[in-house]
Amino acid sequence: MNADRFQELIAQMLAELDREDARGQDGQSVVTLDQQAVGRLSRMDALQSQAMAKAQQSRRDARRTALKSALRRIDDGEFGWCEDCGDAMDEQRLLLNPTVVRCVSCIKG
Repeated sequence: MNADRFQELIAQMLAELDREDARGQDGQSVVTLDQQAVGRLSRMDALQSQAMAKAQQSRRDARRTALKSALRRIDDGEFGWCEDCGDAMDEQRLLLNPTVVRCVSCIKG
């Protein structure tokens, strides 16, 4: 398994998360009371949009943490090995999601 290939893939994924963070900042800003807006429904829409933006940020943060953990496993020589049984995981599966830590057999139980 080529660790450099996975490090590059993870770096690309982290960079994409950074770009998404930049695009999502406006949606998380404080919702102000705009007296010129149509009223309560406009504020509710704005609050709902803010909540959705914060939830998306939370998911990006969790993904970022998982990707950084994968980088640590690469550095420690543990990447690509199932945490439960110790067997090697399929490289194609890791290319799709380098954050997985358990093989398909262990996930299925």
